[in-house]
Amino acid sequence: MLVHLSIKNFAVVKQLAVNFESGMTAITGETGAGKSIAIDALSLCLGERADAGAVRKEAAKAEIVAHFAITENTPASTWLKEQELDSEDDPHGCFIRRVISREGRSKAFINGSPVSLQQLKSLGQFLLAIHGQNTHLQLLKEDVQRQLTDNFAGHGALLNSVASAYRIWREKQNELKHLQDEASNRADRQQLLAYQVEELNDFALGDGEFVELETEHRRLSNGQSLLEQAQTSFYNLYENDEVNALSIIQTSMDRLSELEEHDATLGPIVTLLNDAVIQVEEASQELRAYCDALEIDPLRLQQVESRYSKALELARKHGVSPEALYQCHQDLVNEFALLNDQATRLDGLAEAVALSKEEYLLAAKALSESRNKAAVEFATAIEKQIHKMNMTHAKVVVEVIFNADKTPGVSGLDDIVMKVSTNPGQDPDRLDKVVSGGELSRIGLAIQVIASDNSATPTMIFDEVDAGISGPTASIVGGLLRTLGKQSQVMCVTHLPQVAAQAHNQLFVTKLTDGESTETRMLALTEQDRVDELARLLAGDKVTDTALANARELLKSVESN
Repeated sequence: MLVHLSIKNFAVVKQLAVNFESGMTAITGETGAGKSIAIDALSLCLGERADAGAVRKEAAKAEIVAHFAITENTPASTWLKEQELDSEDDPHGCFIRRVISREGRSKAFINGSPVSLQQLKSLGQFLLAIHGQNTHLQLLKEDVQRQLTDNFAGHGALLNSVASAYRIWREKQNELKHLQDEASNRADRQQLLAYQVEELNDFALGDGEFVELETEHRRLSNGQSLLEQAQTSFYNLYENDEVNALSIIQTSMDRLSELEEHDATLGPIVTLLNDAVIQVEEASQELRAYCDALEIDPLRLQQVESRYSKALELARKHGVSPEALYQCHQDLVNEFALLNDQATRLDGLAEAVALSKEEYLLAAKALSESRNKAAVEFATAIEKQIHKMNMTHAKVVVEVIFNADKTPGVSGLDDIVMKVSTNPGQDPDRLDKVVSGGELSRIGLAIQVIASDNSATPTMIFDEVDAGISGPTASIVGGLLRTLGKQSQVMCVTHLPQVAAQAHNQLFVTKLTDGESTETRMLALTEQDRVDELARLLAGDKVTDTALANARELLKSVESN
């Protein structure tokens, strides 16, 4: 429940701090005093968008802090823990703070941590529900009547089933349409790919083959030069009878070895020369083997050159490097296979679309059956409540008509219309054709009371929902709100003394001005203050003894009940 509300520099409020009690609290005051300001402030705490015009004149920012007790509010406590926004200092409480700057920038906090407006809205649904002055007008909309019926039925699983079936059907429909729209382009692409893939398949370049071709091509193209230079090097290193590198090194090593006994420092040089002899001998043998193995094969050169040139040609044709031609080939093969698969899938997908539509229809029919059953109970519950509010002859019908021709959607295929008959012998008809403003208010209030039975929201605020009601009906409405206040925290902004008298607590809103600025204050009324305020509501500006007596009698009659 709402425990405390602090408002600073918001609209005409300079500074306001209000404690709230359990039960029903009536908020009264003169017209224009600002009775709805607290509701507007709480709306911001529930995630409504801020307006820079809400900041009090000459103030830099407006600040609103709402404190909620959540000891018995399991959904709110669970949400805070899941979001890691619960308070270690006050695990049974929740503080929401909203700050609006003069420039229109807004910041929101839950238990001191910054949050988004979406998070405020998500938490707010577990804390507080506001029913505004025009809430009852929403009843005229068929989608609202459908939502109210669904809320009463409580068939969330069926709604989810319909929504899921609808999304699957639409996804398959979109996929089928996309494939059908692309059919012409796909056929052209398939024809081109068929030629390209066949050409590359015939060439059949292997992975890494181009690099090997390039290496072999260079070797075969320069075969004569390689052989001549290798043979010359072998001759100079090893085979020249007159002088060769091996004999020169060997001779130098022998001479230095003879001198080593006279100077030991020549030892390392002799060792190096000995290693050189070994290296030259090995290099010479490798060169001999290379020359023996090197073949100058014009036919092989022609074959390699032809394949090498073809690889270059195909690479240019496909706009890739020769090294990437193999991967390009694989990509085209995969794309060609995918296009063939898509063409094959068209028939299968068409069948899947038809099947998913059938599944959607089955889910929608199951939902419709549940709605029909709930509609009868819902209409009966509304009748029961409005009969208490001086609409004793009213009949309520909630029609649920399954319409297979209706544009499919996530909420099914039902047309749901709420109809009412307010006079005996009158056939039920649509709300906008039958009920007056006051009657619509009573029906709206009845639905809100019914909804509260299944609502997890611990605090409900009614902003002049009793508009258009007076006399005995006002007393009945007030009694209904008082009864509601026994199971939830109820706050009601009202002008009616019959409603205000039914409250367990009463707050008075007054507006003060010094000629230059205006300030709104909200005061908790004592028992005597309540008598005076009810007398003012009964008699107007001039409070008489009779009005005071009537006010006392009004309070006494409520307490006796």
